[in-house]
Amino acid sequence: MDAPVWICFFALGLRWCGGTPAQEACDSALVSTLPPSAFRSSSQLSASHAPVFAKLNRRDGAGGWSPLASDSYQWLEVDLGERTTVTAVSTQGRYGSSDWLTSYLLMFSDSGHYWKQHRLEGSIGSFSGNINADSVVQHKLRQSAIARFLRLLPVGWNPGGRIGLRLEVYGCPYTSDVMSLDGEGGAVEYRWSQEKEGEEQRLSLNFKSLKNAGTLLHARAASGLGLAMELRAGKVGVVVTGQQQKAWSSSPGFGQLASLGSLLDDQQWHLVAMECHAARCNLTVDQHTKIVDLPPQFLHWRVQQVLQKLLASICLFVTLLCFTYSIFQLSVGGFPDIPDERFQGCLENLAYNRHNLIAMARQGDRRATVSGNVTFTCSHQTPAVAATFPGPRGFLQLPGATTPVPAESVSLGLHFRTWNRDGLLLTFRLPQRGGVVWVYLSDARLRLLVRKADRVLLELKAGSGLDNGLWHSVDLKSRRGHLSICVDNVDVAQASPSFTVAIEGDLFFGGCPADDDGREDCRNPFASFQGCLRQLTLEQQQVDLILVQQRMLGNYSDLLIDMCGIIDRCSPSRCEHGGRCTQSWTHFHCNCSDSGYSGATCHSSVYEQSCEAYKHNGNTSGYFYIDVDGSGPIGPQLVYCNMTAEENTWLEIRHNNSELTPVRPSSGEHQHLVRLHYTASEEQLIAVIGQSDHCQQEMTYRCRRSRLLNTPEGSALSWWLGGAAPGGRQNYWAGAEPGSRQCACGLRGDCTDPKLSCNCDSDAAEWAEDSGLVTDKKNLPVRSLVLGDTRRPGSEAAYRVGPLRCHGDKNFWNAAFFATETSYLHFPTFHGELSADISFLFKTSAPSGVFLENLGIKDFIRIELNSPSQVLFSFDVGNGPLEVAVDSSSPLNDERWHRVRVERNVKEASLRLDDMPAATCRAPADGHVHLQLNSQLFIGGTASRQKGFRGCIRSLQLNGVTLDLEERARITPGVRSGCPGHCDSYGALCRNHGRCVEQNNGFRCDCRQSAYDGVFCHVGVSAVFKPTTSVRYAFQMEALERDGGNVSAKLSAPSSIFSDLSLRAENVSLSFRTSQSPALLLYVSSHQREYLALLINKYDKLEVRYKLHGGKEGQVLRSQAKSLADGDLHTVLVSRVLDAVSLQIDQSAREEFNLTSDSEFNGIKSLLLGKVQETDEVDPELVRLSSLGFSGCLAAVRFNSLSPLKEALLRPHSGSVDVSGPLRRSNCASPPASDPYAAQNTPHLSDPSGSGQPLVNSTRGDSALIGGVIAAIVFVTVAGLAAAAKFLYRRKETYRNREEKNGQREESQDSDFDHQTDSRNASGHNAKEYFI
Repeated sequence: MDAPVWICFFALGLRWCGGTPAQEACDSALVSTLPPSAFRSSSQLSASHAPVFAKLNRRDGAGGWSPLASDSYQWLEVDLGERTTVTAVSTQGRYGSSDWLTSYLLMFSDSGHYWKQHRLEGSIGSFSGNINADSVVQHKLRQSAIARFLRLLPVGWNPGGRIGLRLEVYGCPYTSDVMSLDGEGGAVEYRWSQEKEGEEQRLSLNFKSLKNAGTLLHARAASGLGLAMELRAGKVGVVVTGQQQKAWSSSPGFGQLASLGSLLDDQQWHLVAMECHAARCNLTVDQHTKIVDLPPQFLHWRVQQVLQKLLASICLFVTLLCFTYSIFQLSVGGFPDIPDERFQGCLENLAYNRHNLIAMARQGDRRATVSGNVTFTCSHQTPAVAATFPGPRGFLQLPGATTPVPAESVSLGLHFRTWNRDGLLLTFRLPQRGGVVWVYLSDARLRLLVRKADRVLLELKAGSGLDNGLWHSVDLKSRRGHLSICVDNVDVAQASPSFTVAIEGDLFFGGCPADDDGREDCRNPFASFQGCLRQLTLEQQQVDLILVQQRMLGNYSDLLIDMCGIIDRCSPSRCEHGGRCTQSWTHFHCNCSDSGYSGATCHSSVYEQSCEAYKHNGNTSGYFYIDVDGSGPIGPQLVYCNMTAEENTWLEIRHNNSELTPVRPSSGEHQHLVRLHYTASEEQLIAVIGQSDHCQQEMTYRCRRSRLLNTPEGSALSWWLGGAAPGGRQNYWAGAEPGSRQCACGLRGDCTDPKLSCNCDSDAAEWAEDSGLVTDKKNLPVRSLVLGDTRRPGSEAAYRVGPLRCHGDKNFWNAAFFATETSYLHFPTFHGELSADISFLFKTSAPSGVFLENLGIKDFIRIELNSPSQVLFSFDVGNGPLEVAVDSSSPLNDERWHRVRVERNVKEASLRLDDMPAATCRAPADGHVHLQLNSQLFIGGTASRQKGFRGCIRSLQLNGVTLDLEERARITPGVRSGCPGHCDSYGALCRNHGRCVEQNNGFRCDCRQSAYDGVFCHVGVSAVFKPTTSVRYAFQMEALERDGGNVSAKLSAPSSIFSDLSLRAENVSLSFRTSQSPALLLYVSSHQREYLALLINKYDKLEVRYKLHGGKEGQVLRSQAKSLADGDLHTVLVSRVLDAVSLQIDQSAREEFNLTSDSEFNGIKSLLLGKVQETDEVDPELVRLSSLGFSGCLAAVRFNSLSPLKEALLRPHSGSVDVSGPLRRSNCASPPASDPYAAQNTPHLSDPSGSGQPLVNSTRGDSALIGGVIAAIVFVTVAGLAAAAKFLYRRKETYRNREEKNGQREESQDSDFDHQTDSRNASGHNAKEYFI
């Protein structure tokens, strides 16, 4: 029986997890018993201050070690005798003195050279020391170190004394099995027979190497599919391989599954382990783990295929095949056919499950075959001594030549690694003041510059991307008039200078001595080098940096010699949500573009979490990106937010088949399967449904002789799957109760056949339908349909599943009211060790109070209202308390909602209040980064019950997770669930005289008193008017009484229309779009032959005509605004109080007028729009104008508190309005888009502004792009016709010609008003046969 092959790859590590049994204590004192020969130091003040006296609590000699000079170049070294596990270090000052360390660095090494710095956390390198000479300060190492040698470097000491030290090191012996591979063909092969290793496979080992590339393992099946583990560019990668043995990385269709680790070529021990269960593995490199999903093809490998075609192969470091069947084969070592890919270095504690593989090979176990040069000690190549340039003041000065050389030649070489794009590598002077040579990095390229005074003599460039942290070689040679500089033995730049290139004086590497040293032989116009240098050669002789360290050669400052202290701050990346990490020597930077997140580490989402939140930002319907869990792992998704309903804001998520679709069963298939694929991921779907108050999905089945659910024998013919993936089987149809085996008609009892539970189950020859809504959130979304009765002769059916629609946001309105300063809510400890964000809304009348507090032993976070105008965020992660504050220009205790957003990460802390700019506080470059809290999280108060908050807190989220304040408030004294009073904060969103109405969760806008409509009363109710359209609104007393003091009514008859109704003031507003002039816009008639008229005169200007005395002539008020009949949208505001009239058009300045007639508008009768029918009472001078009617668009017409056009369109049968002629509602008042595609194209995920504004506003459907193209074609056509019409129009000279033209025009669409500017461009003073 064949069995699937289980493959596990494991390799390499800094420290072996099994070196010391976990149950045994590892805290023995290691220094106190060491002999004197185990101690070394950089220097000693005297024999009694020798390093041998540096034992904890000892008083021998001078009571401890003190060096000759107290500076940062001193060190104390301890040889532990063998590789040992070190778990803690204790320090003490020199007995009976003023000498102690305040801080120090800790180094470890296996050989006494090539030291590795041990760090507390990530980038923190220094350990805190003592505060006096006698007390002991102990540091337990977060990650234990394994080494033979320990070196302590003083960083700070008592200013009133000198360096003084006693120490103890704690740990235990370290057991290991080691194997060395020379990279020249040594190998070990293992084999087991008839042994099942189980389903879970584990392997781990440690490795060290100076090479940054090589294949660690590779396995391949007969099909050619394989898996390799590579060491590439100092990282470990798992790669799917193809047919080519030597070129799998570039094989088409395959690629890298995972990459982990960095800088692994540092000749230090590193752990690589892999644990696999089925096709999912955990890959671990040092302390970092990543999940690796093997391709499904690997589950189909067969044992026989592997045995026949197993590669024994390709410069293999280790190849491991773990079979659940019966074969285990392992190859360790290199192979002669691919010499460049062999692993060179040491392996340690190679363990597969319970097998110690190195011990098996060393002991000659028959299951292990050793070939080639394999040794069981770590006899590796001794690494070159490196020097670290950690800061901008570091330099290395060497004499220009160590042996006599020809005067006109130079031969220099070095290796460097850095993250910086710029920095000086070396400089020297040319003989006889011939100039200065600089070799430096600029924009990650190597440049050579020779300059004399201000003149550039020579410039060369070579290499690129040299800031990648890898070792790069540089060779500079000049001989006999030929100069070359080579990078990595590949990229060469050459020149033949006319001057001599030779070294005069000293060489300087990395930088120059400080200016106050008074040196003239070194000047650095570039940035100083920060990185590592090694293998410095001068005239083919390697420079001994140990002699430099001992001050026996050259000079240096601010260097760490015999180590490379480079840190990869991007491995693992601190950039979240796919942000791209780049770095320099001291900092890293996250590029968050295209991620949908912002902040120093791409932690905080730039999008809101729901459509409800967008609505309360004042947005209207459209497509939006929402991020349901904020800074959590679920990414943003594009949804449609429908905000047209007054009560609810609907979120819609579409799928691939939302139209009514006929069933076309395939031949041989008894059932028709429909799978639905949503535009959102599984995590997004579940999160949206979970946080919404209500969700629903429409399902429709139309049928003719096609039964849906029930049959006479009772079996279900059709069903559907719904709920969390993969979905549960549901045997009811939408509109019925879950599990009822009914349709909606069965629940209501009105099915076509009363004996059945679905209309379609009647099996009738006529078309029938079963439809309804699925509202049980546990069964949403609908994932697939299985339709089972579609193949009988005469059967026809069609189905439709609508989009998933949800409304409400449980998180957005979740609130609690804190009644007293001593009341609070508590929750479990907040865990935000490396990155944390907190957001909430608050409103209060109190001047101060703590919103949130969580404490640790030393660390803490606190957010508070520090004063009526300041919010303060304070915290401590071990570097001392820090504060970030934002001050508001207006009081915050105004009983309005204010939003607070706080973020802390390894780079900075930020605080944002409402829409004000964020305040930030940068974290120390090498400071503590882990926030360690252990108390309960207090909301609305503190553990001391002081400075509590009085007021409301709403929508409190920590790292994207909403705390349920309402649930906790229901059981907590002094705290109430929920917070009323939203109109105080959101009422301003109701525009154009809309009224804010309070709701339990939120508010709504009542637009009944507004001429506008929409969720915020922001959509002007508009209509297209034709010359024959007439709207007449009869004034009623109860309508006018809404204007209070503006109405003076004297009733003389019991009628709804009052002949003696008088106005002393009125406010009129409307918007229009037309190309007609002259044109009457609005007319108000009177029983007393008085009137008010708004019109466009023949010069395209607006006139307001008042006649307020029946026996006098009307008065004309002319605006100075020009070209109002240009086809664009214009807004007019007219206001009169007694005889004072003000007029404003669009955004122009307000114009003031005074009437000379009576100040009362008496006996008002009706308001007319369009064609005026009351010719008997209209002023004769306006009869001809009014008879023309109005052609164009009118919108948002308002007379005092009345909205006559809205009444005519929405309530035409109310009794107060009369409409004649064509009148249809339109969006003709919407401003035209300059780009016909602007409303159709959905931008990329990124929102450059970070504002979270709607991506597509009020545009829906898959045909949007086609519509946009058609709109563009129509636009071009109409524009062409308009240009021709304009030419013809200018040749018309009479009113009759214009009338004939108007009479021939057909009814236009809304777009006619969007582009009328081009159809009319005549001067306002053109002669027309129009008179008023």
